[in-house]
Amino acid sequence: MGKASNEKIALITGGASGLGLAMAEKFVAQNIFTIVVGRNEEKLAAARAKLGDLCLTMAVDLNELDSIPGFVKRIVDLYGRIDILVNNAGINMKKNFAEVTDADFMKIIQTNLTSVFTLSREVAKAMVQNQRGVIINISSMAAHYGIPKVTAYTASKSAIEGMTRSMAVDLSPLGVRVNCVAPGFIETNMSAAALNSDPDRKNRVLQRTPMGKLGKPCDVASAVYFLSSDEASFITGAVLPVDGGNSIGF
Repeated sequence: MGKASNEKIALITGGASGLGLAMAEKFVAQNIFTIVVGRNEEKLAAARAKLGDLCLTMAVDLNELDSIPGFVKRIVDLYGRIDILVNNAGINMKKNFAEVTDADFMKIIQTNLTSVFTLSREVAKAMVQNQRGVIINISSMAAHYGIPKVTAYTASKSAIEGMTRSMAVDLSPLGVRVNCVAPGFIETNMSAAALNSDPDRKNRVLQRTPMGKLGKPCDVASAVYFLSSDEASFITGAVLPVDGGNSIGF
């Protein structure tokens, strides 16, 4: 199932639903062969059916850090390289600060930060050999201001933004650009249900968003695609908010 040498190869984690699926759709529409990684076989099968022949799905638990080097080697052996890595997989947990256990905190850090580091390190090794590649991390508005009851998530996403800058400094001289996208309040099935059940919160979100509306998954996907493309060839170490101005709104 080898791909033509001029076709880019992208790897998107958490790509079977929500924002990740929108990214995969955007990449496939741009003729990029896209490997979608997730844990839910059912969602992966649905994504594969939707995305067609330019998509390969792989069921992988990225929390199993020891398996990541072998997983990356398998892809490189199959396709020769990885041109684009999008670290989109992540989990959230809402809990009062005093009730967050050590295990709760470590679980979020492991999924949202440690596995991103390990996967990026292994993919970067392959990219550096080719002297080209792009890594895009996904952050959150939680890294830009205080949101209640999400301390572990906020810690993980704040670290992602710092790691983006550090990775960019280490890897850009070797031909690998590293950037980050920080989505604001985006209309997905999950967020719509949460906001619609809490009208006060929804009003607060919309009032402090200068554009006065929620974003769409395709808005985030377009920003990720732009940063992955040659159009962004002189951009590295950047954190791009895609939030309708929410992070600067009052």
